[in-house]
Amino acid sequence: MSRRRGPRELSEEERRAWAHLASTVTPMAGRKRPDTPKAPVAPPPSPPQKQPRRMKQPRVQRPVAPPPAPVLAESGGGLDRGWDKKLTRGTVEPDFTLDLHGHGLDAAYRRLDAGLSQAIAQGARVLLVVAGKPRPVHAADRAERRGAIRAKLLDWIAAGPHASRIAAVRGAHPRHGGRGALYLILRRPR
Repeated sequence: MSRRRGPRELSEEERRAWAHLASTVTPMAGRKRPDTPKAPVAPPPSPPQKQPRRMKQPRVQRPVAPPPAPVLAESGGGLDRGWDKKLTRGTVEPDFTLDLHGHGLDAAYRRLDAGLSQAIAQGARVLLVVAGKPRPVHAADRAERRGAIRAKLLDWIAAGPHASRIAAVRGAHPRHGGRGALYLILRRPR
């Protein structure tokens, strides 16, 4: 790599790269696009040397990935302020309670699916799911550690057949289980 003699000396390749970069920038309000540095006076050209011809690579258009499916979280949209206030204060009574304690992962998943089906059939709006306090659990854990059901619960809900019927997921009020439980607010049937 050769050393530069001054701050404005750029090679022809660097000048082209700068010009290309500058053409893609949208200036901030009140500013103008940066100028491309001028080429210094070049010495007379030396005899041409044979260089291998570069083939231009065709531009490959990458397919645009579809946006990711919405992930259910314990907070976020789906409810108006009135619902959020009621849930935060603990004034909402669950219409249906589902306790997943004491089950293995497979049994807890089946119980969650059946419980959601039953709650929807009964026209419930607020479902309380008791799954235990969240604990750090490795994703590949198959229930050897405590907290495995809670670690998988949101994934099960989001990927399950009833995901479109759930308007929001919120942490439960302390009198309904606190960090060890979740409220599932179901959409009204239309």
